[in-house]
Amino acid sequence: MMKMRRSDRQVTDDNKIDEIIRRCTSIRLGFNDNGKVYIVPMSFGFCRENGERVFYFHSASSGRKIDLIKASDYASFQMDCDGRIYGEDTACTYTTSFKSIFGEGRTEILEEKEDKLKALNVLMAQYTEKSDWTFDERYLPKMCVFRLTVTELSCKEHE
Repeated sequence: MMKMRRSDRQVTDDNKIDEIIRRCTSIRLGFNDNGKVYIVPMSFGFCRENGERVFYFHSASSGRKIDLIKASDYASFQMDCDGRIYGEDTACTYTTSFKSIFGEGRTEILEEKEDKLKALNVLMAQYTEKSDWTFDERYLPKMCVFRLTVTELSCKEHE
């Protein structure tokens, strides 16, 4: 768990963290691009494997993001949900409720057909609650499927 300045808002319960992740509709991945940060929003699939949090993604097989994954096996991520702005008649009384997650992890491009199919099913289950999809395997060689295994994570909630 990453250290957080506002520990009163920190979420440490593993089940609640996983629930918040599942409520999110996108994730932003951050990559090191020669000392600059390249951030890309993506759809994702989430699961637990051997006690670790794992995110799965699919993408075109070439481009800046793929080049950066190949250059470094590490990325940061951010996701949030349930954002709502509220306040009174005075500007300084406004605030935001939210749930957010920040972290980092190891990235790996998947090459094996079985690994890609598993990842795609996890991704589809994130949005449809169905995990037994059939995929046209002709598209698999043209598609990049990769995972991020979480190594650090912090979760924050403000109601």
